[in-house]
Amino acid sequence: MLCKSFAAYTQPFVTMMGPLAFYFHPNSNCNMTTVEATTKYIFVTGGVTSSLGKGIISASLAKLLQARGYTATIQKLDPYINIDPGTLNPYEHGECYVTEDGAETDLDLGHYERFLNVPTSQANNVTTGRIYLSVINKERRGDYLGETVQVIPHITDEIKHSIKLLGENNQFDFVITEIGGTVGDIESLPYVEAIRQLRWELGIRCVVIHLTLVPYLAAAKELKTKPTQHSVKTMQEYGVQPDILVCRTERPLNDGIRNKIAQFCNVSPAAVIESIDTDSIYKVPVLMREEKLDLQVLKKTRMSANCMPELHAWELFLDRLQNPLSTVKIALVGKYVELMDAYKSIIESLIHAGTSNVCKVDLKMIHSEQVNEGNVSKILAGTSGVIVAPGFGERGFEGKIAAIKYARTEKIPFLGICLGMQCATIEFARNVLGMKDAHSTEMVPSTPHPIIDIMEEQKKVNLKGGTMRLGAYECKLKNDTRAYNIYSKQFISERHRHRFEFNNKYLELFENKGMIASGINPGSNLVEIVELTDHPWFVGVQFHPEYKSTVASPHPLFVDFVKAVMDFDNHKQGL
Repeated sequence: MLCKSFAAYTQPFVTMMGPLAFYFHPNSNCNMTTVEATTKYIFVTGGVTSSLGKGIISASLAKLLQARGYTATIQKLDPYINIDPGTLNPYEHGECYVTEDGAETDLDLGHYERFLNVPTSQANNVTTGRIYLSVINKERRGDYLGETVQVIPHITDEIKHSIKLLGENNQFDFVITEIGGTVGDIESLPYVEAIRQLRWELGIRCVVIHLTLVPYLAAAKELKTKPTQHSVKTMQEYGVQPDILVCRTERPLNDGIRNKIAQFCNVSPAAVIESIDTDSIYKVPVLMREEKLDLQVLKKTRMSANCMPELHAWELFLDRLQNPLSTVKIALVGKYVELMDAYKSIIESLIHAGTSNVCKVDLKMIHSEQVNEGNVSKILAGTSGVIVAPGFGERGFEGKIAAIKYARTEKIPFLGICLGMQCATIEFARNVLGMKDAHSTEMVPSTPHPIIDIMEEQKKVNLKGGTMRLGAYECKLKNDTRAYNIYSKQFISERHRHRFEFNNKYLELFENKGMIASGINPGSNLVEIVELTDHPWFVGVQFHPEYKSTVASPHPLFVDFVKAVMDFDNHKQGL
């Protein structure tokens, strides 16, 4: 098979990031053959401790393979029994990421999309809950013909089926599967067993990467390899020998450490990869290129390694990220600000938008429960832009209202996302239209002015998981509006995750007073975007634009918002 060029998985395209253009083009070096035209499977497991960065390593490896002209996708297998992360508390699990097809997934899928600029789907995130549900449903239907249903082979077969699903018809050169949790956890055992079986079935088409920790003991002033040795030993006890070890460390690994790890863990020294701490996740693909992680994978799968990775655009992005021309301060008002992962996609979208504007975004996280009309001016002092975050429930609601009123009256650039948009309409109803008791029926079912109300089709829904308005929906933009000028087209598609909507009974009153609906769903007539006509930059969106922002394609709403914040800053300074 010919080593695929960029044109093999996407047409050459240019995505503008302000003055910076990303141009992906066919790689002229990709003209050699590979061993076979079948999908290769890469497994990324973790040991010693969680939160080592398996998702970033997986995304970085996929980026390097993509930069060599190969097609790659990534999936996350999570060992918890929930069907999906949609009902998980953000304090426990962080952000729930939503795909184009409406799947509520692990936040790591956001990293996959931001790095690869390729959409994921429901098939890219599988939980133990989904595995067991599928097996139980098959048993109830009689698919097993009276067999005793067991972890082996039925659960492991279902896991293997989910893994292979993305590789059907050889649509990808590589399928990278990240196993959540830590090797040795009881809930991870079926996944490790499935890997063991796949290694036996697939041979050289399968590679296992084990991410582990090499801690530095300050008292001894040395790096310790024993945790890595024990982690690999645990893998070996389960019948799986890792092919490549990625060692997370805060200090560089010298040759002595690499050789020691290689000797005790049965890998070659070249397969011991250093993953040193860095200040930006976007540097990791470059660091992994220097460590030759992709070369090790290609060597072990007998795929051509003659195509040099084309990371020119990525390196331009990094250069702008590290060398901004200015800094702006933006307030993110929400109720989960103690946990940055709860707003991961918003934070990353602001990084993309800031880089697009050659600007650093200094994000000030503000807990909405701590904001009220008496202190809002003090809390937001020094910020030049306000974002009110999405969420559910009444906690911190009035603090969001106070922050929005301050941004509206002080003419500070404002972006409201999902609940943030709903709060903006309620604040406008209370303080401009004179409806003092205006509210959302989510918080106050008996409100006399239900500005936000539950969708008609949601009124009979009792189950919580996977029952919201989820995934991509079309939106038609009105001409001569800020939204239309931002997107530069009339029809857009954005991802949703909510149950409640703006009540169209009030739309005429709002528009007569200057808050217009600049984006409408053409099928249901639901309001998707609101904006103020007498404000420099005030936009609320019912959807989640942060889910579609990537390094190669920063979301235009965030890009324009950051530009408005820069303009506000310059005006404030008299520039």
